Amino acid sequence: MQERLLHPFPGIRPAPGAAADVAAPPYDVVSFDEATALVEGRPWSFLHVSRPEIDLPAGTDPHADEVYDKGASNLKAMIEAGKLIRDDAPCFYVYRIIMGEHSQTGLVAATPVDAYLRNIVRKHEFTRRDKEDDRVRQIDEVDAQTGPVLVVHQPRAQILAILADVTSVEPSYDVTQPDGVRHIVWAVTAEADVQRVADAYAPVDVLYIADGHHRSAAAARVAGLRADRGSTSDAHTRFLIVAFPTDELQILDYNRVVKDLNGLSKDEFLARVTDAFEVTEVSDPARPENQHAFGMYLDGVWYAMELREVPGADAPPLDRLDVKLLSDRLLEPVLGIADPRTDPRIDFVGGIRGLDALAARVDSGDWAVAFALFATSIDDLMAVADANEVMPPKSTWFEPKLADGLVSYPLDV
Repeated sequence: MQERLLHPFPGIRPAPGAAADVAAPPYDVVSFDEATALVEGRPWSFLHVSRPEIDLPAGTDPHADEVYDKGASNLKAMIEAGKLIRDDAPCFYVYRIIMGEHSQTGLVAATPVDAYLRNIVRKHEFTRRDKEDDRVRQIDEVDAQTGPVLVVHQPRAQILAILADVTSVEPSYDVTQPDGVRHIVWAVTAEADVQRVADAYAPVDVLYIADGHHRSAAAARVAGLRADRGSTSDAHTRFLIVAFPTDELQILDYNRVVKDLNGLSKDEFLARVTDAFEVTEVSDPARPENQHAFGMYLDGVWYAMELREVPGADAPPLDRLDVKLLSDRLLEPVLGIADPRTDPRIDFVGGIRGLDALAARVDSGDWAVAFALFATSIDDLMAVADANEVMPPKSTWFEPKLADGLVSYPLDV
């Protein structure tokens, strides 16, 4: 019988009344300047743990030893000051996020590193070694996994029922962040209730990483490091996740801007684009309304684009993705963008910023052309992962984002 994928653990979390002081955006969605501004007047913000360079002299290398040391000392200080507490026994934590009319409810748990290594926790993106290295150092020095990995699973009636039961009482925390997103957490601490939650999730036999490939890869590397050191704790054999049913997740578009037209004039470029796309000038921002439709902003004008030839239903999952089709039929052959992961001539704009952000980038004169895409579906993501294929970079933008600091996974238990 396969080992269960979702396990309780004794979490590190805000003390009663401290959640609003502690909760912070994820470390990788804010710049140094944004993080510095967000912690002004907030000495207990979790950004002091996840982005500790903000507490060091300006210009400090964010990968310097003293940065990771500072993160560890800041976490220890928050515990010693009573702003963070540690549960004595393994718990689950139910986490609801509300953004506008959208709401999603999932489970904070620990999942086996071995399941990740055996592709039972499935991935769909490549990772960059430098970003992995940063998270390995952070996890190892802080002695905790403080950044959860967002995963999804197929909906199940028994999971919906247990989550409804848990969330029928007053939550442990209810925090609204400056961006207006509400984060609500229920701690499941009673042993009988923990078992009921575990039993409800027992049939889940595969998880899909939605967001957090670098965090999960880093957790696997830390597990190897600690095994080599002969760690007396086995906490490192699991890593921190928040698991949501697929039908509650919200995926937005992830758009592209390109620096130049690869030596082509505007007319030459448009002529090349029409080889693969039907192109129509439109008066309003060209937001794609369906798969295989695209928007393009060039020289102050929006264009709607439709693929002349679409892949058949029997095409491999990766070859049906709009992000792949745009790369294969335009970005690489026309604009010379062979590797979007490394080419400095391309950048990516999350759909939460809207199409006006694309036009603003081009209108600034720093970028030549922008492309708007239809959002990748969660079914496409899972199909690619099931096929053991890898999506192009920046294929999905999940919104809302998980907060840091509401539940962390200690490695010293």
